[in-house]
Amino acid sequence: MLPPLVESGPFRSRRFVRELTSHGLSGSMGRVASSADNAAMESFFALLQKNVLDQRRWRTCHELRLAIVTWIERTYHLRRRQRALGKLTPIEFETINHAAHAA
Repeated sequence: MLPPLVESGPFRSRRFVRELTSHGLSGSMGRVASSADNAAMESFFALLQKNVLDQRRWRTCHELRLAIVTWIERTYHLRRRQRALGKLTPIEFETINHAAHAA
């Protein structure tokens, strides 16, 4: 029997649900156009696909993992505007705060 939080529907194969269950995970319960919509994650993974995964063939999982982490830390997090920082990128935020502290 499936855990009560796992959504079983047309977007979930039985095999996928079994994998979730075997790892103690539960699936998303969000609905389209709700605040829990996964549009942000779809956007993130589209950028990851374009900027890392599709750039070349990766010889090892370790090499790919390093490329993904490097892209996230050096590009995605540094250039993406963040609501918590007043819609500034981390670089802009640091520059402004560094100048304010130096004055």
